[in-house]
Amino acid sequence: MISRRHFLVASAAALWGSRLRAAPSERVTIGMIGTGGHGVAMNLRNFLPQPDAQVVAVCDVDRPRMENARDLVNQKYGNTDCAIYGDFRAILARRDIDAVCISTPDHWHVPISLMAMRAGKDVICEKPTLTIEEGRFQSDTARRLGRVFQTATEDRSLYQYHRMAEIVRNGRIGKLQRIEVGLPSGKREPGDPTPQPVPAGFDYEMWLGPAPWAPYCPARCHYDFRWMFDYSGGMLTDWGAHLLDTAQWANDTEHTGPISVEGTGKQYEGGLYDTFYEFDLRYRYANGVEMTVDGNGVRIRFIGTNGWVGNTGWRGPLEASSKEILNAPIGSAELKLYTCTGGEHRNFLDCVKTRLDPYFPAEIGHRCATVMHMGNIAMLLGRKLRWDPVKEEFLNDDTANRMRSRAMREPWTLTTCVA
Repeated sequence: MISRRHFLVASAAALWGSRLRAAPSERVTIGMIGTGGHGVAMNLRNFLPQPDAQVVAVCDVDRPRMENARDLVNQKYGNTDCAIYGDFRAILARRDIDAVCISTPDHWHVPISLMAMRAGKDVICEKPTLTIEEGRFQSDTARRLGRVFQTATEDRSLYQYHRMAEIVRNGRIGKLQRIEVGLPSGKREPGDPTPQPVPAGFDYEMWLGPAPWAPYCPARCHYDFRWMFDYSGGMLTDWGAHLLDTAQWANDTEHTGPISVEGTGKQYEGGLYDTFYEFDLRYRYANGVEMTVDGNGVRIRFIGTNGWVGNTGWRGPLEASSKEILNAPIGSAELKLYTCTGGEHRNFLDCVKTRLDPYFPAEIGHRCATVMHMGNIAMLLGRKLRWDPVKEEFLNDDTANRMRSRAMREPWTLTTCVA
C-alpha cells in the first residue's frame, strides 16, 4: 500500500526526470536530508565546494531551516534550481539523485538510510545508530545491495587520531594494555516536558516518525533530542562515536568489539531527559586490553608495555611518554592505515566513483556504536554484561538481549521502512 501523501511527493519528484545530471563518474548529485545546525554547518558547507558534487535538493521537517539551506545552495551555484521537500521520500524518488546525506536526529538515521539504499542511492549518514539491531540491519543491507555507505565523522581524516592509531598498531608503545577515553558530560538539567503548540512550518509528526508518540515541546526537538533514549543515547553515543572509533581502530578491533562491560551513571528521573549525564564504564577485550570511558572531559590515551600516546581536548596536540614514540616514522614496510586528508565528504565522493568502501563504512560504524549501546544497556540494568562479538548477543542475559532492539511506531518497520 502507498499513502496518498507518498504518491503526491513521489509524483512531484518524477517531474524532475527530464533534468538528469551527469553520471557519478563525472559529477555526483546529492540530496540533503536534514538541514539543521550540523547538516548545514558541517555537511552542506563541505559538499558545496567540491568540484565534482552538486547539491540538487534539500529536505527538512522545519521549513525555515530548509529554506535557509536552499538559499545557500542557490547562492553557491548562482541559480534557483535547488528543490525543497518536507518529505524525504520525494528525494529518494528522484532518479537523477545519486547519493543522499542524512543529518537527521539519530532515530531516523537507519530507517532513512535503508530506504535510500533500496532506492539505489549511496549514503553518507551521521552517526550513531539508535540500537544494535538497527546497526546490524544497516550494515547487512549496504553489503547486500552493494551501496557505498559512509558513517559521517571526520576523525579518521584528522592527523592526531590517525597518527596515534598508526603508532599503536605498529607497536611503538609495545603491547597495548589499556585505553582511557574521556568524553564531555551530558545535559545537566531534567528538561521541561510542558506541551506547547507545534510551531508553524514544523512537521512534528514526521519529526517523530518511528519514535513513540509524545506531545510537542521545544526541549524535545532539534539539538536536545540527544538527551532522550527515544531518539538517541546521550553524550555517550554522540561524542563516543568519535573517540571510541579511534580506540577501536588503534586496538585493531574495528570489526569486532569488547567481550564485557560494566559501569555506573547518573540520569534524571521525572523530567524530560533520561539519558546518562554522567558515566563511568569499564570494557574488556578478548586480547586482554581494558578500556575505561568517562564523562570528565575530552581525551584519549593508549598505554602499552613500553610507553603511552594520546592527547587532551578535541584535536589537541599529540603527547607521548617519549619523543621517540611521538616522532618515530612509520616505515614503508609497516602498516599504513587508510585515511583521506580531505575529510569524510571527499572520501565519500571518491568512493561513489570507485565503488570502494570509504574509511568509516557501515560495518565499522555499527561496531563502534555497539560499544556505546552496550555501555548504556549495562548502566540501565546496573550489572556487568558479557558480550559475544561474533554472535552479537549478550551471554545468558535475556533482558539485555531484548534491549538490543526496540519497537518502531507503526507503520514504520526495519523490514519495509514504507509508510
